[in-house]
Amino acid sequence: MNFVEKISIKASPEQVFGFYEDVAHWSSWDSDIVSLSINGEFKAGATGLLKPVKGPESKITFTEVTRNRSFTTTSKLLLCTMSFEHQLIALDEETEVVHKVSFIGVLSPLFRRLIGPSVAKGLPESLCSLKEKVEAKI
Repeated sequence: MNFVEKISIKASPEQVFGFYEDVAHWSSWDSDIVSLSINGEFKAGATGLLKPVKGPESKITFTEVTRNRSFTTTSKLLLCTMSFEHQLIALDEETEVVHKVSFIGVLSPLFRRLIGPSVAKGLPESLCSLKEKVEAKI
């Protein structure tokens, strides 16, 4: 079971992606994040530290980055990996933004039950906030 949310933003994929690249300010549009740092450039293989509002600081890895189109981060949990995919789909004058969270591994059913409800609640809130921030900057 995955958790997926979508929203349309009146901006180009490049404009939205610029907000993703600015990892130090993710907490300005994602209320589930206290802080996020990245070691090096925003590209596949980069690592960082994410401090969620609920839970301990954890290491994240940027496993895939396709500029202005998508990126995926993963975090290791006990016998489970949490994957967070971000996709940008160019429409006529908007960009559809898709956020998808999945849990993979032996304990994935446990983490879906423990973390899943919070993830499900936070996804639409963060997407709405991202939309507001991006559209206000244009």
